[in-house]
Amino acid sequence: MKIEARIKELKLPLVVLAKPQGSYVPAVLSGTQVITSGQLPYQDQRLLFPGRVGKEVTLENAQRASRIAVMNCLAAAKSVIGDLDRVKKIIRLNGFVCSALGFNEQPRVLNAASDVLIDIFGEVIGQHTRCAIGVFELPAFSCVELDMLLEIKS
Repeated sequence: MKIEARIKELKLPLVVLAKPQGSYVPAVLSGTQVITSGQLPYQDQRLLFPGRVGKEVTLENAQRASRIAVMNCLAAAKSVIGDLDRVKKIIRLNGFVCSALGFNEQPRVLNAASDVLIDIFGEVIGQHTRCAIGVFELPAFSCVELDMLLEIKS
């Protein structure tokens, strides 16, 4: 099955890539690897669930934000490779979670994004390494920021 058809089947949002908010590009293709810039949970040009997880943002809403941010990572990757069917392997997902003091469930926030990648690409391609890091501030007071490293078919 084609990846974009799988995304539609899973009823995931097909994201239109937002313009960068600074002096960077959404993704870079180098050889057979793509690395994305940090992606926030923007949907329809609106930041969803701003705030610290464990204070202004619930775990469940942070997981929703994580799913949206990973779709933005895929949109960034698609912007440089043209077709998500070229993805050979999701290598790494890095996640930063804007966390209230005492909140230590960053891995649960990132599980939502990891599960989306496995649902879309299957275990062989979608299974990846990951970091889940708690931070006190993120751009635009976002609750999550994700970046991804992918290998593509040449």
